[in-house]
Amino acid sequence: MTRLAGTDALVTGASRGIGRGIAEGLAEAGARVAVNHPPGADEHAAAETAVEAIRAEGGEAMALEGDVSDADSVTEMVETFESAYGPADILVNNAGILTQSRLTEMSVEMWDEIMAVDLRGVFLATRFVLPGMLESGGGAVVNVASQLGLVGGEELVHYSAAKGGVIAFTRALAREVSPEVRVNAVAPGPVETALLDDITEEWRQEKKASLPMDRLGQVEDIVPTVVFLASDDAAYYTGQTLSPDGGDAMH
Repeated sequence: MTRLAGTDALVTGASRGIGRGIAEGLAEAGARVAVNHPPGADEHAAAETAVEAIRAEGGEAMALEGDVSDADSVTEMVETFESAYGPADILVNNAGILTQSRLTEMSVEMWDEIMAVDLRGVFLATRFVLPGMLESGGGAVVNVASQLGLVGGEELVHYSAAKGGVIAFTRALAREVSPEVRVNAVAPGPVETALLDDITEEWRQEKKASLPMDRLGQVEDIVPTVVFLASDDAAYYTGQTLSPDGGDAMH
């Protein structure tokens, strides 16, 4: 499959989980991919493993360090990307963290950390990628939100608020930059990745029982939607939120 042949993609938070799956899916579709990872030796090693997997399948990729919550770090990351590949054709804002707490017990620091990565990170990456994308003639931005941004989640008020912000950001930016750049979101349900490691087993079981599809998602349930939105197959989609979520948020 080569429907993304000749394109260059930056995927944030791509060393593990959904992000890695997205990076591999874009590469399989023909894109050159930058696998962003946060600072740290372990994260760099994970990103290099993802890059090696892409190259083993005949794709082209590079690891790219950058803290999406820090403006200087994102600026440097984008400059490195553009020096290697040129302006991005595809930006996937996937980087995110997840913690769990009731609001009455939540620290200000926990709230701020979620907002810094899950919402500010989407703004920063888009802010510094978008000028080159527009100057080069356009492209596609795909923001990874969550079904909780649509329906909310108990003990996840901060995460739900951040992801709801991502969905609103998607809709507003789509009106601002279309038709040159298409901006869409994917709102997965709970997916079996390390992101759920800090979530209680009770919450997991209750969520699974509430899903019409009777299971938590897998990475491979999410990737095709992102690849679709990044491709010309989605040429008439902008400002949309697609939800591979097992039926959790029917809208």
